Amino acid sequence: MRDTVLIVDDQAVNRDLLADLLKNDYKILLAENGEEALDMLILKKDSIAVMLLDTVMPKLGGVEVLKKMKEDDLMDEFPVIMMCAGEGSMDAVEKGFTLGICDFIRKPYENGMVLQRVRQFDSIYKSKKESNEKLRKFAKVLQNQNKMLEQQARQQKTDNINLMDSLGTIVEYRNTENHEHIRRVKAFTKVLSSHMMNEFPEYGLTQEKVDQITAASALHDIGKIMIPDNILFKPGKYTPDEFDYMKSHTIRGYDIIAQIADNWDKELMEYCKEIARSHHEKFDGRGYPENLKGDDIPIAAQIVSVTDCFEALISESLYKKAYTFDVAFQMIINGDCGAFNPKLIEAFRNSRAEFHEIAGESAVEDAMEETNIVM
Repeated sequence: MRDTVLIVDDQAVNRDLLADLLKNDYKILLAENGEEALDMLILKKDSIAVMLLDTVMPKLGGVEVLKKMKEDDLMDEFPVIMMCAGEGSMDAVEKGFTLGICDFIRKPYENGMVLQRVRQFDSIYKSKKESNEKLRKFAKVLQNQNKMLEQQARQQKTDNINLMDSLGTIVEYRNTENHEHIRRVKAFTKVLSSHMMNEFPEYGLTQEKVDQITAASALHDIGKIMIPDNILFKPGKYTPDEFDYMKSHTIRGYDIIAQIADNWDKELMEYCKEIARSHHEKFDGRGYPENLKGDDIPIAAQIVSVTDCFEALISESLYKKAYTFDVAFQMIINGDCGAFNPKLIEAFRNSRAEFHEIAGESAVEDAMEETNIVM
């Protein structure tokens, strides 16, 4: 059971302070230098929930410890948070991020922040391991289901939709922030697609297509499975390179779906691929990954772009607090989250009452911190 925090610091006063802060929630292991920490890892690695690692120490400093852990494939076992004393330690912290640390804390410590960060990353890593195990089991289930579908063609669409919901739920659990996200994106997508079908027949939407787009929306962020944890769960702003890597979840999602599409309903899989690849495109061509413009963006991806963005605005996460329903609704209409199809915005306006019913009491009044979160 991972219930222990390993504190590595050459200063006894720092070790004692951190131990006192965490002792009510965790068992504590103390090491006064890097060599001692590595020895402890050999014996105790399966019990460690979080490691707090100082940057500057005798014998082995923080970066040297991380390099050894990287060589021994220990960086994915538990989160490592580096502790630094001012700007002089930031070079070590930057090297730490390249080696796989999840965060850093400046000295002197803010007591509440230390406990919050430890709890936060402990929870994230435990959820990640649980979701990875579920994903492994699901892959076996998916194989068996696909064999059965060859003999049950008339049930193929129903079974595929159920499988997508299950896979979407697994992606959602890895996200760890908002386990209602996919359910509400699907609900918003069904409403908005129906309005587009009724109000703008030129898009050729039918009830069957509305149902397929709704089902396919569950996999819009499946590519995030392929994003490394130190980027996906980074609490602060991304570097330009990290942001570009984060944006690649669109292409990665398309590739994942393409690999499993052969035995699934062809039209449904086309919607899945379109949505995964293009739900971050913008009507004015300023989106990604291909800078598509106007109705060159598939209508299914346009719809999910709005519903995904709106749901993110009204939801609290590690990165931000939530907007009220009214503020978030107006932000979409005003173009504060990028340009959307004017016809889609009209349908969105007409969906207000239904969206409000789906959102319920989840949208609380607060301001979102400025960040480069992918929306």
